Amino acid sequence: MKAVESSIVGVSSSIRDLRDEIARIARSDAKVLISGESGVGKELVAHDLHVFGPRGPRPFVPVNCAGLPEELLESELFGHLRGSFTGAYRDKPGQLEIAHTGTVLLDEIGEMTPRMQGLLLRFLETGELQKVGAERPNVKVDVRVLAATHRDLKEMVRQGQFREDLFYRLNVITLHVPPLRDRREDIPILADLFLQRFTRRHESVVRALGDDVLATLVAYSWPGNVRELENVIERLVVVGRKPVVELENVPLEIRLGRAQEGRPGQERRRTVVDDLFERLISRRESFWTVVYPLYIEREITRGTVRELVRRGLIEARGNYKGVARLFNLGPHDYKRFLGFLRKHQCQVPFRDFRC
Repeated sequence: MKAVESSIVGVSSSIRDLRDEIARIARSDAKVLISGESGVGKELVAHDLHVFGPRGPRPFVPVNCAGLPEELLESELFGHLRGSFTGAYRDKPGQLEIAHTGTVLLDEIGEMTPRMQGLLLRFLETGELQKVGAERPNVKVDVRVLAATHRDLKEMVRQGQFREDLFYRLNVITLHVPPLRDRREDIPILADLFLQRFTRRHESVVRALGDDVLATLVAYSWPGNVRELENVIERLVVVGRKPVVELENVPLEIRLGRAQEGRPGQERRRTVVDDLFERLISRRESFWTVVYPLYIEREITRGTVRELVRRGLIEARGNYKGVARLFNLGPHDYKRFLGFLRKHQCQVPFRDFRC
């Protein structure tokens, strides 16, 4: 195994077993289908399969198949030619082309439409890309394809919702990532990892979680899994004013042991807002590089930007400077950010989120 720190951390038996299995599978260049509920860390598993495999030094490119409508997803994967549709002002390479010699992760593959499934199958069989607006395939690439889903693809095949030939193309090796509620011993480990990461990133005064806080986190069912835990820890770090986080700082639904999105494993379908917010919060991409270009090119609406700001205000407890930090903007970008929101009527009243 390469001397690279794994994204799958911890010392519990469940994490160790998964990490060992990843190390074995990574040595091959086979396609892998990663299953598990939303937020369990499927992208982290895919990243480790890439890093510890023969393509480790090459690009790793994740694509969320649920975050874009069919037309935009086709362009995102395969690229497009200038003038091929409204807003296509220049030639654009697709993510499959960008990932050449590396690895692409097709996240939430079960959300692909039948037509997109057919286009993907043709690519897997030939390695050739036909860009939107092109008359024929004109680019050939070499990528390792990993896929991830929270859905039961076998059942979808039986119901005629997912192509059987595509399923067997993708399902060379299967990895299942268990939900966080089934491995509660990992919660303190992950919480400490996220705490250290975010205190460095935000230069926070927070240094530790109180014992009652940790006990509350362990008792919670985490319907959003690792992603939800990561977001909660970052919120505690951003809004924290003391070295040790107190129980009163923990969101009320967690203190009450209440899940916001219904029963575990039955989450609502992800939206464009979900995907963009994850890129801002989890992947640490900047608002200017992720959201701003899409809005200017009219690929997302004012309502999308307002919803992103609303979610940011929830996390930052009504503090716009906190939102700017969460959206990975430097201090010099704060006034520009507010100016953009005012100009395009994307501001949300901050007082509604003060607590």
